[in-house]
Amino acid sequence: MTRVPDEARAALQALGSALDPSPVAAILSGSAVEGGLRPMSDVDLLVVVEDPLDAVTRVRLAAALMTVSGRYGAGGPPRPLDVTLVVRGDVAPWRYPPTRAFAYGEWLRAAYEAGAGPAPGPHPDLAIALAQARAIGVALLGPPPRELLDPVPEADLRRALRDALPALLADLHGDERNVLLTLARMWHTAATGAFVPKDAAARWAAARLPADQATWLELAARAYVGDIEDDWRDHRARAAVVAERLGREVERACGGMDEGGPVRNG
Repeated sequence: MTRVPDEARAALQALGSALDPSPVAAILSGSAVEGGLRPMSDVDLLVVVEDPLDAVTRVRLAAALMTVSGRYGAGGPPRPLDVTLVVRGDVAPWRYPPTRAFAYGEWLRAAYEAGAGPAPGPHPDLAIALAQARAIGVALLGPPPRELLDPVPEADLRRALRDALPALLADLHGDERNVLLTLARMWHTAATGAFVPKDAAARWAAARLPADQATWLELAARAYVGDIEDDWRDHRARAAVVAERLGREVERACGGMDEGGPVRNG
């Protein structure tokens, strides 16, 4: 049985206080249900509502979540939250790209504090999160994910993985560990159709890289699980080489995914 993190329970309370009517569903996803939270893991929640949020509600929800989400680098608890909210009618029946109604993560805290949080709109990488939630997610509120969410077609998951690459690679500077591990997980999903924790995906990917590149990916994975502390300021050129290689592998795997079997999102 999956242990529900305290941060997820606090987020549910914040959602209930900020949203009227209450959410249709809340799904715990990510590391909390795919092998256990690592020291650097966020707590991932996918929230489904019936109606779009107006600007006032988005501000109120962000303020509520900021009170219960841990800050990066603070050493928690609490852990940082990663909350994505969708309107049910925007994702069922399925179409690509899916529309995100609201997002909160610690990388957005400064923007919300400045009154400039992201606006609702289409987000290709939301297709990846929806496929993952449907495949492995645990319902904290509402029906099981496979009853609530439509399957993400294989072709759309491939498109999402490719479409998410430019923005992810652009974020490499200053966020090397997370970007490299996310790229490794994208490659693993594109090649196998499965969703695994970042450190497991990094081990899988490192075994398929040249030794000099595998070393840096393994370093990122060890930092993610808390074995070491990493500092990429003197190694950004090496991180860029590994990121470029991983990006090419994602694109290559997406192109050949039809031959690799179905995406296991139900």
